[in-house]
Amino acid sequence: MILTITLNPSVDIQYRLSEFNIDTVNRVTDVRKTAGGKGLNVARVIRQFDEKVSATGFLGGSLGDFINSELKRLNIENGFMPVVGDTRNCIAMIHNGKQTEILEDGPVIQQEEASQFLRQFREQAKQANWITISGSLPKGLQENYYEQMLAIANEVGIPVLLDTKGDLLARSLQGDTVPYLIKPNQDELADLLGEGKLDIEDVKVAVQSALFDGVDWVVITMGEQGAVVKHKDKVYRVHSPKINAANPVGSGDSVIAGFATGLARQLSGEKLIRFGLAMGVLNAMEEQTGYVDITKVAWCTEQMKVEEWV
Repeated sequence: MILTITLNPSVDIQYRLSEFNIDTVNRVTDVRKTAGGKGLNVARVIRQFDEKVSATGFLGGSLGDFINSELKRLNIENGFMPVVGDTRNCIAMIHNGKQTEILEDGPVIQQEEASQFLRQFREQAKQANWITISGSLPKGLQENYYEQMLAIANEVGIPVLLDTKGDLLARSLQGDTVPYLIKPNQDELADLLGEGKLDIEDVKVAVQSALFDGVDWVVITMGEQGAVVKHKDKVYRVHSPKINAANPVGSGDSVIAGFATGLARQLSGEKLIRFGLAMGVLNAMEEQTGYVDITKVAWCTEQMKVEEWV
């Protein structure tokens, strides 16, 4: 079983308008509402492959009820813990080829809720084979909360795929227990290392930084340029097939889902790289976030070019 963590989920509301006008009424007929948050995107993709997946984190209020109903509809095992605060909305207005986002903060997690979740997480982790942790922390949690979760996962012997950025990622790499896999994009890698814009050769050098010692897989996604992947002492340059992207949002989450699913199916080496990164490409080809057309998996993995860099 794969356990996915989304500590700050949301109801994602997407409005599609022909144009967006300021300081007046905008009427919209194309409205889409989904159970959102990076880890829930991961869970949706994993479930499409008929892998057993459980989703957990914090949920509260009527929006939490909506997410609960969506998990039931999608046949994703629901391990979320109820909290006093209200789950947030995240609104995206797509207009004139642009996307304007309004993101709420979400609930403030109380100290007892935070402690209770860690106790629950320990029991959930014992039932898992792989764990994914995605996104940001809601307010109220200590900055070392992911470090505490990594330590618990290590104690019960379950590897963690971590997708976060900035200080949260830096702290997780400098703690006593490091993730099994991380997936920063090109800009997040530069921010992590305190560098400016990184070109492809810079990325090749950067993934070999001592900061990543002990991390089995370092996956750097670079959009249309493909990816650079470090696995132990090997570095790979990956070229993705050229596509017409319909909606790249959620592609990074889909990559995490791809690697988690591939690992659950005991893929390794270049086969795992192809499968994992193919999910990001396939997600970008669909309008729906956190969705892939599984009939195109074979095509995409075959088109993925993987070469080892010496």
